[in-house]
Formats: sequence, structure tokens, C-alpha cells
Amino acid sequence: MKSDEMIEKVQRYITSVSTQDIEAIKGLFDENAAVADPVGTDPHVGIEAICAFYKGGFAFQTKLELTGPVRCAGNSAAFPFTCTFEIGGNKTRLDVIDIFEFNDAGRIQSMRAYWGPDNSTELE
Repeated sequence: MKSDEMIEKVQRYITSVSTQDIEAIKGLFDENAAVADPVGTDPHVGIEAICAFYKGGFAFQTKLELTGPVRCAGNSAAFPFTCTFEIGGNKTRLDVIDIFEFNDAGRIQSMRAYWGPDNSTELE
């Protein structure tokens, strides 16, 4: 894939999650993709498990916003962003770096999210 194609997919991902468009999210991932969010937890494997993961996040009014440029190399794209969400009336911002690996069909084969407790900030 060319860099501009990968960047467009990242932007579509950011928009799709923020607008809770599960069909658009589903269209980005390969049927057998794996999502590790965060890295170190059991991955969500297969499109149904991935969709269930994202649908769960929709309950928290999840919004994503790029905070820097997308970096592309080979068949991968890495990008920093913030994820804001609300649980029990408390808003939180999470600073994340995701890495997508794309297959030959241009779909996300692997998504790895890098974040931990030190990357979380409560908002007023």
C-alpha cells in the first residue's frame, strides 16, 4: 500500500470510531484480524470479536482525535491520538499510539494499541 492510502484508512478509522459507525469499522478490518488494545491483553481475534469490542466502547461516548502525523513504513502505519470517554459522569483522556499492519487487500490485519495507566488523565 502507498502511504497516502494508509493515512486515509487511519483517518477513516478515527472518524468511524468517533461516530460509532460499526459498519465502517467492520469494513476496515480483515475477517481474521487481531486487535490488541492495549498490548499485553488478550487480543480480540476475528471480525465479530473486534466489532463487539468497539460496540462496547460506544457506551462510553468514545471520541478519537489524531495528535500528530501518521508514520508509514512497509505495510504498517503508526499514529498518536487521544481517546476521550466518559464513565459514570467522569471524563477521561487517554493518550494512545496505535500500529496498524495492512494485508495485501488493504485491510487491517493487526492493530496494536500502546497505552497504560500513566497515559490517562481525568478531565473536568
